[in-house]
Amino acid sequence: MRLLPSRRGARAGATDTSETSDPPRTAIIDIGSNSIRLVVYQGPPRLPSILFNEKVLAGLGRSLAQSGRIDEQAMAAAGTALERFAALARAMEVTRLRTVATAAVRDADNGADLIAVAEAAGLAVETLPGEKEAEAAGLGVLSGIPEADGIVGDLGGGSLELVRVRGGALHERASFPLGVLRIGALRERNLLDKRVAALLAAGGWDGAGRGTPLYLVGGSWRSLARLDMVVTHYPLPVIHQYGMSAETIARLRRTLAHVSKARLREIPGISGGRVPTLSDAAALLAAVLRHLGSTQTIVSAYGLREGLLYDELSADERALDPLVVATREEGRVSGRFAEHGDLLDAWIAPLFAGEDAGDARLRTAACHLADVGWRANPDFRAERGLEIALHGNWVGIDARGRAMLGQALWTGMGGAVTPPPPLTLLADEPSLKRAAAWGTAMRLGQRLSGGVAGPLARSSLRVEAGELVVTLTGDDAALYGETVQKRHKALAQALGLQPRLG
Repeated sequence: MRLLPSRRGARAGATDTSETSDPPRTAIIDIGSNSIRLVVYQGPPRLPSILFNEKVLAGLGRSLAQSGRIDEQAMAAAGTALERFAALARAMEVTRLRTVATAAVRDADNGADLIAVAEAAGLAVETLPGEKEAEAAGLGVLSGIPEADGIVGDLGGGSLELVRVRGGALHERASFPLGVLRIGALRERNLLDKRVAALLAAGGWDGAGRGTPLYLVGGSWRSLARLDMVVTHYPLPVIHQYGMSAETIARLRRTLAHVSKARLREIPGISGGRVPTLSDAAALLAAVLRHLGSTQTIVSAYGLREGLLYDELSADERALDPLVVATREEGRVSGRFAEHGDLLDAWIAPLFAGEDAGDARLRTAACHLADVGWRANPDFRAERGLEIALHGNWVGIDARGRAMLGQALWTGMGGAVTPPPPLTLLADEPSLKRAAAWGTAMRLGQRLSGGVAGPLARSSLRVEAGELVVTLTGDDAALYGETVQKRHKALAQALGLQPRLG
């Protein structure tokens, strides 16, 4: 970990960027066997937003299997990338920069030369042991999928890390020399399945995945999911928590045998540099699933880098719901009134007291986002809400959850209660109907209060003897105008109740 001097601070005669009002920026440079990446983060510690993300496919592990060394071409590409990333971190006034290296640097005979190149660029490099790499991948998955229960598989260029996650904690973990850049040589000799079987058995992992999913981390396996989305015309192009069965992986292997590399490079989200190793990544995944005994995979957009950030949090910070944290922050930044979302959620909550905890948190997230479309053209606010729900960078939410979030915002921003495409392909009718009721209730609360805190804090909404009762006191009675009456009536009808002003 290293502190970079602030350019802004230097201009002001200071060295600490905390003197400014801007939120601090942290960054990680990840020196992997296949790629080197810089990610800059800013925002709430539990789930900071990605301010900048760039990778270079340097291929440090490309020649390891043959020579045991990082070749000159890869070393040169790494030097150029590291110099650029260090300069970018300074220009972006990053206050905390962590540079980590994994299998290629760890295993190469000349790994120290790469570290010297990084140090020449002003970077202090931590070489992560295999077990620490596995731990970081597991923590990354828990950061984005807190309820994860299964085995995390993090496929890099030089190694495959496995870690058992359950109950919000890490359990067994291991690192194997099965990086995607090593697989081609094993397949050429028809040794891949035997090698995987031997390594997993020796490590005590044979059959360890029966009854649980394999959570996929790493660009090569994520690219397989992107391919499957295209093949199946999946309506939600969001990789996080996308599921694939063992049968799907077998089908993708057949597809890869017949699709040209040129066609694969045209698919959005698949890096051209990963295309040559996609078939190897699929073959390895099939073998790992077979010997672990897992039949289902779930893709995680979060991995080692996010795990390193998560590892630094306190127990209380880790316990925060990542979806609620992210939507609250989005509401604060994009809405008109920072406190609006939580007040709105508390105001409508009495109508939905019987909901389970999973749906209740989705309702809370919807309320946080209820005002994010106010800058849009009034005729397109509902579309704006739908787009944010479906395509926002949320974690801790699956496709059904995104659909319910989308329905609530669509209805709440004036798009009616009928589900727009593609929501009916992602969630069942009762779920969407419930979300439409949230949206109708949110719409009433926003109109009644004008989006400010006072009227919501002083009024109430409740069900009583077959009636939907809005209670206003004192001067707030004047808020019950014609538009509020109409929205009150619409919500009552949606819930099968009669409206009443109390």
